[in-house]
Amino acid sequence: MNVGNCVSQLMLERYSRGKVSDNERKFVEAALETDTELRLFYEELKKSDEEIRLLYPLENLPQLAAIKDTVVPIPVIESSSESSSHKGFRRRWYSAKIVKWGLGTAAALVCVFFSVFYFTRWRSLNSTEQFLSTTIASPQTPGLSYDDSISNYMGFFPMTMKGVEGQVPPAYRDMSNLYGKITQEYFNTSEFDHLTDNPFMRVIDNPLSTFSIDVDTAGYSIARNYLMSGRMPPKSTVRIEELINYFDYDYPTPIDGKPFAVHVETGVAPWNPDHLLARITLKGKEFPANERPKVNLVFLLDVSGSMDAPNRLPLVISSMKMLVNELKGNDKVAICVYAGAAGTVLPPTSGDNKNKILAALDKLQAGGSTAGGEGIQLAYKLAEESFDPNAVNRVILCTDGDFNVGVTNRSDLVDLIAAKAMSGVYLTVLGFGMDNYRDGTLKQLASRGNGNYGYIDTIEEARKILVEQLSGTLITIAQDVKIQVEFNPETVGTYRLIGYENRLLNKEDFNDDTIDAGDIGAGHTVTAFYELIPKGAEGNAMPKVDPLKYGTPATSNGYLDELLTVKLRYKLPKETESHLLSFPVLVSSVRKAGEESGDFRFASAVTGFGMLLRDSPYKGNASFDKILNMAQTAVGKDESGYRRGFLELVKTAQAIGNR
Repeated sequence: MNVGNCVSQLMLERYSRGKVSDNERKFVEAALETDTELRLFYEELKKSDEEIRLLYPLENLPQLAAIKDTVVPIPVIESSSESSSHKGFRRRWYSAKIVKWGLGTAAALVCVFFSVFYFTRWRSLNSTEQFLSTTIASPQTPGLSYDDSISNYMGFFPMTMKGVEGQVPPAYRDMSNLYGKITQEYFNTSEFDHLTDNPFMRVIDNPLSTFSIDVDTAGYSIARNYLMSGRMPPKSTVRIEELINYFDYDYPTPIDGKPFAVHVETGVAPWNPDHLLARITLKGKEFPANERPKVNLVFLLDVSGSMDAPNRLPLVISSMKMLVNELKGNDKVAICVYAGAAGTVLPPTSGDNKNKILAALDKLQAGGSTAGGEGIQLAYKLAEESFDPNAVNRVILCTDGDFNVGVTNRSDLVDLIAAKAMSGVYLTVLGFGMDNYRDGTLKQLASRGNGNYGYIDTIEEARKILVEQLSGTLITIAQDVKIQVEFNPETVGTYRLIGYENRLLNKEDFNDDTIDAGDIGAGHTVTAFYELIPKGAEGNAMPKVDPLKYGTPATSNGYLDELLTVKLRYKLPKETESHLLSFPVLVSSVRKAGEESGDFRFASAVTGFGMLLRDSPYKGNASFDKILNMAQTAVGKDESGYRRGFLELVKTAQAIGNR
């Protein structure tokens, strides 16, 4: 990422006047060192500033004292006599800072002030010859030419920049605003569905708990994005199951021919020593690289104006290139894009023709409104036309989810995706960007499209999803996986499922094969925690209820040695009837504090971390220090470094919380 693209005009003005903090100064200086164009822009800014000082000394305008640092946008009027050397550049943008505001006579001076204090920054475009060649489907394909009249972009929130110490302050905006609106202060219009922590349930009243599995990991990346930008994530963004499932665990693989192995481990809840923690784990079977089934992919890429930022379309292109480089010769890729309309960029192309695929990606460019529904329809049409019954057929949607043209209603989009999923073409959704991000829409689309959902904020995250976990991302080994737990009222008083709030099912849904549920990919791990309060130890954990007039059955069930029974239902791909697994969990299997496995301790630490970020009413005595200590003892091999990254994230959250 070019650091210069993340420095705003306002920040440059403050820097030129020496009104920045040390961290801000380092950030701007790093940008000036790496961006020649930004340096020229800065020199012009200083020159214009000096001209203003000479023309209008402040000491001669004592009446201008009301507003000192107001940023005022100035509309742009392009000169018809503009030099031909400027052709192909993006349009100018201007702003003026009113040093002081006055009455009567000051108005004329202000007008003159505006007319003098213009400055220009140009960003070059590739010539039209560098756009798509005539071999591409349509010269009007959106994303292949630039239209600066329709970019209405708020900017993005930059992350930490290479070579710059500390975090990037929220005031920094990216320079892609130059294409349309001028730089604006930070305003977040992201959309996340509301979540409420699952409460404790009395076993005597609710002995069954039923939910769909979830292998999505976007929640962790989104929370990390917020924290690394110096902000606590909104509570609704913290989906604890996605934090837990972000990490790999050393769970046993299936050895009985089933698509996944299931295990349960029970120990003491770290945040409340009077409670127990039961961990249910699934581990999907793995495919060696040379045995991976061939794939038939359609890249559906959002090239609308909202994707015009370094952490959006450029990151999408880099991510897709990484995936292309992992493909085999018998794989196929097609590319379609959408902005104000949808278009085909590349027809189905063999994986051994990587240069052609990469060249098509290189020519993409952002601009326009967002006809997401039309793009989805085109992508599925392409996938169906090249459908291969012996391959994995999948659409990969890359977007910020800001659909604003055509089919935009979430319900309609979900219905469209669900109908297309019946054709055997699955969906992977990869989210990019943040400020106008539509998390709830993207998660639901992936769920109904028999797919998975990830959030990519860095090239490292792209590598994790599209290279390291390629088989899990692309290859589904079991569909509609549901879990139902029956708790024994003889040994468990109350329980609560941690996370999975938007994956809950009715108890009747477990045996209903028409009910949609989560899918699991090759090599995927799934973890779910239940917090248990033993019978007789409920105390004040549950609100008081008047005794029942007619009482409750007092007979013992005879299963005094069991805590609970776990049941699972799943379908193999292309099947319509589910398979059942069932096994009990014994009281004697509960491990004492300190005897739990390393994976149990680490996953417990991540769970506690999620509850702290959500400020959960059930966080007990959890603290960042305790979470950090627990996780440090369970890092293990950590070949990819993700667990060590979690330790740093906990420290970052602690520092933000201590402000």
